[in-house]
Amino acid sequence: MNKTQLANYFDHTFLKPYATEADLTKLCNEAKEIGAAMVAINTTWTRFCKEQLKGTNVHVGAAISFPLGQAGLASKIAETKIAIEDGADEIDYVIDIGQAKMHHWDYIKEEMESIVSACREHNVISKVIFENCYLEKDEIKQVALIAKEVKPDFIKTSTGFGTGGATLEDVQLMVETVEGQVKVKAAGGIRDWKTCKAMIDAGAQRIGTSSSLKILEEFEAEAK
Repeated sequence: MNKTQLANYFDHTFLKPYATEADLTKLCNEAKEIGAAMVAINTTWTRFCKEQLKGTNVHVGAAISFPLGQAGLASKIAETKIAIEDGADEIDYVIDIGQAKMHHWDYIKEEMESIVSACREHNVISKVIFENCYLEKDEIKQVALIAKEVKPDFIKTSTGFGTGGATLEDVQLMVETVEGQVKVKAAGGIRDWKTCKAMIDAGAQRIGTSSSLKILEEFEAEAK
């Protein structure tokens, strides 16, 4: 793997509640400079970032019902559609974690089908955020099995705002469960090349991180 290939794993991220135009301009400029796959931003910034990234291959990814997942299905669908209208190339939505904890799997499936369908209609990439820190292993597996059936483009470990982020064990479980039918994105707490490499080796095909530049610097240093 070279630096360009590594950078294309990254969803370069700024999802803080205090984001300003300066923050998002910097994020987009960095993403363009390194050749990231996407910038991960809150929905309100979709149109702004789309303009900043015009003429590049860097996607704009809107985070839906972020980070709690508790907005309700109608609200999530509406936010998804607004983000797509504003130019989102990718959608990362948080499942209703409470519904998963209650094992209301029909709800989780309906939610996933509805949002993934809205994305497919517009050729937009869909990612389903599990927030694994709140789920038991059998619950993670069950949501992954639903994803295997519904087939979003990615399932994702974490928001980075919960009590824990991506773990190797969870990435491996998700990869094994979907059996190549869905890609896996690792996110949350990935701040150095060692951790990033471990996630990729475990099967993650996207990395959500706000430390893209630091990881690339460490990768280059190691390669010398």
